[in-house]
Amino acid sequence: MLKVEPIINIENIVASATVKHRMELNAVVKAFPDAEYRPGRFPGLVFRLKKPRTSTLIFGSGKMICTGAKSEKEAERALRKLVKVLKEGGILIMEKPEIKVVNVVATVNLGGSVDLSELYESERGMRGRIVYEPEQFPGLIYRMDSPRAVFLIFSSGKLVCTGARKEEDIHQAATKLHRKLKEKNMIRSEH
Repeated sequence: MLKVEPIINIENIVASATVKHRMELNAVVKAFPDAEYRPGRFPGLVFRLKKPRTSTLIFGSGKMICTGAKSEKEAERALRKLVKVLKEGGILIMEKPEIKVVNVVATVNLGGSVDLSELYESERGMRGRIVYEPEQFPGLIYRMDSPRAVFLIFSSGKLVCTGARKEEDIHQAATKLHRKLKEKNMIRSEH
């Protein structure tokens, strides 16, 4: 039997940054006309960077949420660059922002199909942390405690993993789940 490892691709890193003072969003729009701000529809401003290719929501409270990065380092680099660009545009930012990764989203390919009904029945002790309602949604929801991650598992053997705060946790969780499914003989070869 071939030892196949799961193929893991980081799709999106969500990171937050906070400055401990209010930000004047109208001043940001005035300095950066490409920024999107429609306060009647949404309280945040959207600021896009081309390199690294990310979008950041900026709120008047001083909180920023960056999406679109493909690594933790890229998310941090995007937020640091955004702060630098804002300062260069005359926006008052008094301190370095506190940056935190808040969610890592990845896709995983197990290398074979999975019988979701069989998986659901085999994990009876996990009720509440495993949900499978095929009439409602075609995937099985699998919540892992350690490392903390949530998987959407599809019968094709393709997964979406979210809820982790580090890329390393995604890799550990996907490898752990893959190993468990292999040991239970639940991954059917694609060949």
